[in-house]
Amino acid sequence: MIVEPLVLATFVPASLALNLTPGADMMFCLAQGLRGGARPGWAASAGIAAGGLLHASLAGLGLSALLATMPGAFEVIRWAGVAYLLWLAVRTLLSPFGGPDVAGLSAARAFSQGFVVNLTNPKVILFILAFVPQFVDPTRAILPQFLVFGAALSLGGLIVNGLVGQFAGHLRGALSGGTMVEKALRYVSATLFAGLALRLAISTAR
Repeated sequence: MIVEPLVLATFVPASLALNLTPGADMMFCLAQGLRGGARPGWAASAGIAAGGLLHASLAGLGLSALLATMPGAFEVIRWAGVAYLLWLAVRTLLSPFGGPDVAGLSAARAFSQGFVVNLTNPKVILFILAFVPQFVDPTRAILPQFLVFGAALSLGGLIVNGLVGQFAGHLRGALSGGTMVEKALRYVSATLFAGLALRLAISTAR
């Protein structure tokens, strides 16, 4: 077997506990749910999960470990993420959530945004490099183990963050464009995106 069942049984609860801890991914899906509805909330969660699985694959190949030794590369990734989140904040602030003339956020766009946000967060790389290797058996093939653990971690995140996005989407679905509540939630969503950008900007890559 690629991973011992007992090891996987230990990994899954630990990874689920991490997924249940409020963080940038959860806040992003909350904002996307408020911005576009339940379906984009789930799509954003799927994009984040796909990004996490790619990070796990790169870690298994050793590329993430190599990148971790290059602070300059981390800085490029980090500031790209900051710029993207700020762009989302501005777009959200200027685009009403509801109303007859307002097009909803497509699931494809929400997925791609979640994927990009996850890929441009260098802390995800460091987290996977710190957490997953604790469960990896060095006597077995490394990449398949990273893929299994990455899939388990991503699946848990998909479910937890998707449910958060769905909850937020139900709030958005009851809104009409231009109401005080709609404007307030739009500002909240934009603030979440801007807050995530600030958090990433002031954090260090190491």
